[in-house]
Amino acid sequence: APTARPRDSPPPGPEAAAVAARLAALERENAELRRRLEERPAAAAPAGPDGDATPPEAARRPRRGLRAAACAVLITLGALLAPLGAVSAWAQRELTDTDRYVATVGPLAGDPVVQSAVAGRLTEVVMSRIDVAALVDDLVGGLEERDVPPRATRALAALEAPLTSGVESLVHETATRLVESDAFEGAWLQANRVAHEQLVAVMRGEDGDVLQVSDDGRLSIQLSGLIDLLKERLVDRGLDVAARIPSVDATFTVAQSAELVMLQNRYAQVVTLTTWLPWVVLGLLAAGVLVANHRSRALVVAGLALTGAMVALGVGLAVARGLYLGALSGQVLRLDAAEVVFDQAVGYLRLTLRTVGVLGLVVALAAYVGGPSASARSLRAGLGRAGAAVRGWGEGRGVSTGPVGDWLGRHKAFVRVVVVAAAALVLLLAGTLTPGLVVGVALVAGLVLVVVEILARPPVAVAPPGPGPA
Repeated sequence: APTARPRDSPPPGPEAAAVAARLAALERENAELRRRLEERPAAAAPAGPDGDATPPEAARRPRRGLRAAACAVLITLGALLAPLGAVSAWAQRELTDTDRYVATVGPLAGDPVVQSAVAGRLTEVVMSRIDVAALVDDLVGGLEERDVPPRATRALAALEAPLTSGVESLVHETATRLVESDAFEGAWLQANRVAHEQLVAVMRGEDGDVLQVSDDGRLSIQLSGLIDLLKERLVDRGLDVAARIPSVDATFTVAQSAELVMLQNRYAQVVTLTTWLPWVVLGLLAAGVLVANHRSRALVVAGLALTGAMVALGVGLAVARGLYLGALSGQVLRLDAAEVVFDQAVGYLRLTLRTVGVLGLVVALAAYVGGPSASARSLRAGLGRAGAAVRGWGEGRGVSTGPVGDWLGRHKAFVRVVVVAAAALVLLLAGTLTPGLVVGVALVAGLVLVVVEILARPPVAVAPPGPGPA
């Protein structure tokens, strides 16, 4: 039997009927949407071996595993080759860029240890051409012909050792003054600029007049020009016998390593390798990030791996320095000069590894801050709240960002991309990257992003229009 309507309830009017009809229509639409959602996975899922549908997550799981493995392999290869890439970039510049080579060896002219070593080498060469004993014998013979008493001639002969020591002291003093003068520094720079062209010729197997590579890997520079200059200085100081010294084929060893012979024999291949290897390293790291399932996380790993590779290169360079000096111990007269030359030669390599290491840390930090991790989101939310607090404090005192803030609020993501791209462009166009430049650019870019966060006003949400009259 129908339920009796309460006596005090009003009869259903036209508005209640319209609402009931609308609710029924909405329920039908929801039922249709549920039906379509239930049918879509079954139609889209690939069939298994028994004809059953495979869930989408199961289909994507092998692909995600392959991408993770590819990411790990590519980033690992890039990190392992990064030290070789840094060494290659340094070697390529030293081999092909004359200005870089002169900038590397030029400061050696003002180093006291190198000056002392060059002065000692010049003294050794000149003294090997001045026969003090023969000069004393000639003088004694002349005195004997003039019937000088034998006692006087014997006394003069006994002065041979002091005379030799005195001449050697005069030559060394003059050579020291020469290498400490501005003339030596200018001659050193010019000789090394010309020597760089000769170095390339020697590496190609051609004959060189300034630089020579011996069979045991000894790289030496000619000192004949300095010998001639030293002879003039000695004559000016009264040692006329120096004028009779013939042209001397004297050399000064710049470096000694068996690898120089290998480099000479494989020059073309080495140049090709050093040109492309740094780009191969960057390509491997970039490819590892692109194929990753979580690119921001992969970028953090790539940056830290690059920094770790540079730390390993620094340790390897320290070990190589010790091995190099140990191999030269007992073979060169001035081991301290070889130490100074090594440190000066690898100065740009040390600068490169420090710069790349700092750059890896900056990239890893930026990727972490912009990543989807809970801590990164919390950090960004905190920065957003701090910016909103500063902006609210200013607006409470009548300072508003106005239309600029509204525009920044609508295009904040675009502005962030522009700031990051500008920072990357500055680093790419810089003539010489240094750790200070990398840190400075990163700090300026971060400061700009903080200012944008403060100035940007959140867009005002527009309420949807309400339902019209029935």
